[in-house]
Amino acid sequence: MDFLSSRRFITATLIVLVLLNITLMGVLWWKSYVTGSYQSVEMTRYYNGSGAGGSDLVLTEKQKTVFNKLRDEHFQKSKPSIKRIIALKKELIAESVKPLPDKKKISAIADSIGKRQAWLENDLATHFHELSEHCTPAQRESLEKMLGNIYTVRYQKMSSWRNQPHKIHHELKHFPPSPPPPPNH
Repeated sequence: MDFLSSRRFITATLIVLVLLNITLMGVLWWKSYVTGSYQSVEMTRYYNGSGAGGSDLVLTEKQKTVFNKLRDEHFQKSKPSIKRIIALKKELIAESVKPLPDKKKISAIADSIGKRQAWLENDLATHFHELSEHCTPAQRESLEKMLGNIYTVRYQKMSSWRNQPHKIHHELKHFPPSPPPPPNH
């Protein structure tokens, strides 16, 4: 009997493939939850007075409790919109890469994403206001500086990657050129 067609080999191969799939799914699950949870708590590191740029936000225990409660409420309220934006962006990409994309559908999806992002920004401003209501005047100044630093740095990082060569462009350079079209008879 041929080794590659034996039951032992086929069974062992299937077991290895199942284990690899489970490992891959675990890594993907871990990345989505760990990365997402890290981004959702970026402000908490500033609550203990160890903020960057000299704009320490020293809160009392009562203020920390209120801030955490407000933050949790804000993220719970924002989560459905963020998930919907992600789904819409996937839909936008899927439509964009079709051989004949529907421009009206693309425009409608982009408008929907924009409206949700505008709502998120408005809600974020409201959240910041709610946080500031529980601050002293000095803490408000520190909060304003801290928030300015967080979002200035975030958007500077986002714009800086645009000026660097993209990984995908680098990878596309390694593909062989397209074959010439067939001759017309």
